[in-house]
Amino acid sequence: MDHIELAEHALSTISLVFMLLYAYRLVFVLLGARYTRHFPPCREQHKYAIVIAARNEAAVIANLLDSIAAQDYPQAKLAVFVVADNCTDDTAAEARRHGAVCYERRDRLHCTKGFALQYLFKCINRDYGYAAFDAYMIFDADNLLAPDFVSRMNEAFDAGEKIVISYRATKNLDRSWLAASYALHWLRTVRTENRPRSVLRLSARVQGTGYLFANEVVAEGWNYTSLTEDRAFSADAVLRGYRISYNDAAIFYDEQPETLKIALRQRIRWSKGHLQSFAQMSGKLLVCTFRERSFTAYDMLTTLFPYDLVGMSTRLLRFLLALCAFLYFQQGRGLVAVLQSWLLFWLGDWAGAFLSAVYVFYIERERLGPLSWQRKLLYCATFQSFMIIGRISVAVALVTKVKWKPIPHTKPLSVQELLREQSRSGRSWAALDEPALLRLKENRDRAVLTGPVSAETAQSVPAVRRS
Repeated sequence: MDHIELAEHALSTISLVFMLLYAYRLVFVLLGARYTRHFPPCREQHKYAIVIAARNEAAVIANLLDSIAAQDYPQAKLAVFVVADNCTDDTAAEARRHGAVCYERRDRLHCTKGFALQYLFKCINRDYGYAAFDAYMIFDADNLLAPDFVSRMNEAFDAGEKIVISYRATKNLDRSWLAASYALHWLRTVRTENRPRSVLRLSARVQGTGYLFANEVVAEGWNYTSLTEDRAFSADAVLRGYRISYNDAAIFYDEQPETLKIALRQRIRWSKGHLQSFAQMSGKLLVCTFRERSFTAYDMLTTLFPYDLVGMSTRLLRFLLALCAFLYFQQGRGLVAVLQSWLLFWLGDWAGAFLSAVYVFYIERERLGPLSWQRKLLYCATFQSFMIIGRISVAVALVTKVKWKPIPHTKPLSVQELLREQSRSGRSWAALDEPALLRLKENRDRAVLTGPVSAETAQSVPAVRRS
């Protein structure tokens, strides 16, 4: 029995240590509720390459390209590159039809998004050179951009930031409780991580899409090919001395999974990739934390750390120790008491998720737009599902081999439809509705006449491949 008590004390000590290691994030919660970093108007409009990796995205990629064509930024300073990766549909044809430079890739052995981006950047460097563009923006094919997205990101880049992430909104929040749980997660991350880190000049983390980086970041190519290339990119950026900034004014829209099958597929891949990234980068970040006395490296290390796995393990061990004490020693609180304590824990966990969802709905009410109170109540009550799916995914990823599989996108929302929805909801950039639609028509017609790279861009970007 003494050994069991000793083990329980050890688990309590471990839990306390981790609470202290993450206690600084309480400051994030307080700061993010009110503050974020703002960028001054730009002095120069820089030249950008927009980079998209797509697999069987013919249903949605045209809408993303239309939203790029509707930007209030000079189209002559934008070039769009798509890699149609192992596609069996008309993704490549749709991309070219809407003015993008499209490369096609066939490689069934190396099929992650990271490998597709690596191939695309090699093509860009071969045909144009990395330095042909001041910076690059990464998007997924299902994204849509607010009409002023590039202009807002340009303000951050012009202010000297080398890597910038943006505000991730959701196209299909009202389609299912599962999609809503994703949306609430992204917005909670905005408030409790991205905004406060931008104020404190710490490094945020890239989350798959909707980010910008200077051409110098890929001067030696794109080298992030794991299941979660964004985590590896974020950690490597910190190790190389880059800060990942956040621009709250740059908004893009993302489609979230609506079925449990697709959500589990995605989350298991994320979990496996997170574990791989921690294994690959944690040692380097730990050394950087102490050698460089870098709190940014420590913050990134705590982000990569698989705390869900540690939390689940300690809870399971506590339960097994209590069960052992009851069954073999007829001591302890008894099996019923142990089960009651677990029930109270899960009720507390659910209540915490419910309250955080209420917080997000309230504090992001202007951007989320009108939603019935019944739906809000349902989404708050089911938000805990996001964490439960995450914990199941970690457990599965720990013991299985995970392959990258595409996530189907079924919400072909056009930029016109999005702008109309924004106008009805009264959001801040809805006034750009008509100008954006006019720009879309003009730029789409120009793409048909002049091809995928504008005349001005072609003057400084070679139109032929380098030998």
